[in-house]
Order: sequence, then structure tokens, then C-alpha cells
Amino acid sequence: MKYLLDTDWVIDALTGQQSAIRPLQGMALDGIAVSMLTLGEVFEGAISIGQESRLANARAFFAGFTVLNLSEPIMLRFAQERCRLRQTGLMIPDMDLLIGTTALHHGLILVSRNRRHFGRIEGLALYQAAPT
Repeated sequence: MKYLLDTDWVIDALTGQQSAIRPLQGMALDGIAVSMLTLGEVFEGAISIGQESRLANARAFFAGFTVLNLSEPIMLRFAQERCRLRQTGLMIPDMDLLIGTTALHHGLILVSRNRRHFGRIEGLALYQAAPT
């Protein structure tokens, strides 16, 4: 496994955006995972608009990926990184930090457009889209 998808890419793929779907097809050869937290964020979005069909589509989409849970080593890394970010005044939302530290723990490249938050996590590899 080489990549961890952030919620923004999952939403783009679920809504049929080719700018997300095409790269994912190439990444699939190397292996793609999602965080359990991303499932929660996507499920919340579907529930908040009351669309069972979107929830079913999300479940079907996630069935094709490895789902990574949180663990004590991930939580320790989260705590260390959160302390560092707090000390530097560069805090980011906990969900983003947990997704980022999950990628770090598993040695995965995070696939996200949110460089403002994820770029603050020390040592995190971010996917660089090929120029179109």
C-alpha cells in the first residue's frame, strides 16, 4: 500500500470528478487506503443531506479500499505532533491531524488538496498531481 486518501478526494471521486478518478485508477496499482475517520466524515455528509443513496454509494466505494483504524502508536504520534503544532501556533483540526498521523505511521503518501493544513505536519508526504 502506498497512498492514503483524504476526504476531499473521496468526495470528488464519489461525485464523478474525473480529476480525482483518473489519478486514483493509476494509484490503485500501488494500493490505496482510507482512514476510518474519512469514512465518518463522508457518512456524516450523506446523512446530513438525508440521502440514503449517497450513503450506499459511499459504502460501496469504501469496499474497494483498505480501511485503517486508529491505534495507540498513531495516537502517540498525534499527541506529539499536536504538541509541536500548538507550540508553534500552527494548530490544525484534530481530524486532519489524525488522518495525517495515520499516513505517517503507515508510511503512506497522503492524497489531499488541503496543503494548508497537511503541509504543517512534520515529515508527511503529500501527493503531487501530475500537471495537466
